[in-house]
Amino acid sequence: MFKPLPVAIGLRYLRAKRRNGFISFISFASILGIALGVAALITTLAVMSGFQREIRDRMLQMAAHATVSGYGEPLENWPHAVAIATADPRVAGAAPYVEKEALLTGSRNQPAMVRGVLPAEEGRVSVLADKMVEGRLTDLTPGSFNIVLGRELALWLGVGVGDSVVVTTANFRSTPVGAVSQLKRFTVSGVFEAGYNEFDKGMAIVNMRDLQKVLRMGEGATGVRLKLHDMDIAFDVARELAVKLGGAYRVSDWASENANMYRALRMEKTIMAILLSLIILMGAFTLVNSQVMLVTDKQADIAILRTLGLTPRGVMQVFMVQGLMIGFIGTVLGVVSGIVLTLNLEHILQFLEHVFGIILLPPEVYYITGLPTELQPSDVVVIAAVALIMAFLATIYPALRAAHTAPAEALRYE
Repeated sequence: MFKPLPVAIGLRYLRAKRRNGFISFISFASILGIALGVAALITTLAVMSGFQREIRDRMLQMAAHATVSGYGEPLENWPHAVAIATADPRVAGAAPYVEKEALLTGSRNQPAMVRGVLPAEEGRVSVLADKMVEGRLTDLTPGSFNIVLGRELALWLGVGVGDSVVVTTANFRSTPVGAVSQLKRFTVSGVFEAGYNEFDKGMAIVNMRDLQKVLRMGEGATGVRLKLHDMDIAFDVARELAVKLGGAYRVSDWASENANMYRALRMEKTIMAILLSLIILMGAFTLVNSQVMLVTDKQADIAILRTLGLTPRGVMQVFMVQGLMIGFIGTVLGVVSGIVLTLNLEHILQFLEHVFGIILLPPEVYYITGLPTELQPSDVVVIAAVALIMAFLATIYPALRAAHTAPAEALRYE
């Protein structure tokens, strides 16, 4: 009794039994279509967000959040840079590194990035020691010229622990026969597996002192790697460190170094969201059909309401309220279903694998043992808002058609 008249009539129409059962079926199909679209979109975006998080976490286990490196020349004062960075409360750890692209030769050739580290300091910025599947990181002692390879890189080179690998760099040295490439034979002392192809196939680790000797860098380093408590401020912290050091330095962070990959992932997620939104759009079109049929079925009721004094705007509000309630119910059902499905997706995946006797996500291919999901509240809110907006737009045409119904014409044959 406290509701406005159009709202009360619209809700009454929603609860009333239809004279035409097909209209009720179409209304149910509208709710189901919107709910399915919302649930599918929430679940799909949660899975894509989960895979993005998995890729990011695996990458950042081996890569630094930020780096400060010398601009065109080695960073000679790296101990001072490490000390300044460590004193910053935002920095969780700092360690020097030397890095150089090289050609590795075993049974076959393969280009890779050779990174020189200090094994005792590396744990501050990465979990490389925990990713060792053969050997130990501490075997990289100064002067031993040992090398640790990524698992895929070792398989491609056809070498294992105890074998030799020749590292050829682009540094040239003068000889009586002319300039020749700088090369050095290293002994494979270990193999790591990061679960990220860029490192497993494209990274080799040696002691920093050994690589300094090979590259004739003296005591200089390529730069300093930083691990932060909050990786979203990585670039700002690295830039402040460069300012404190003075001079020209190159500053980079994990986001800029992997910008192309993250742009591709975001684009993929956006395109998938647009495509799955078409399911919600189909539900909205079904809602248009059901409302148009309802308006046709309620011609006499509309005429009576108009003769009793209800304005065309009021008639329009009656059917808009009913259509919005259908959209709201479908959206709520979709949000609840999507959240429940996402939270139980891994159990559903295991059930399907057990029933059909197949492995949907082979660990040797995807490097994961389950289906990663990340339910982001912002995605849920946006999806729900889009569904409600589509439902609102779907009610406009049928409501306008009802508002323009002429009472005399509608009651002529009643």
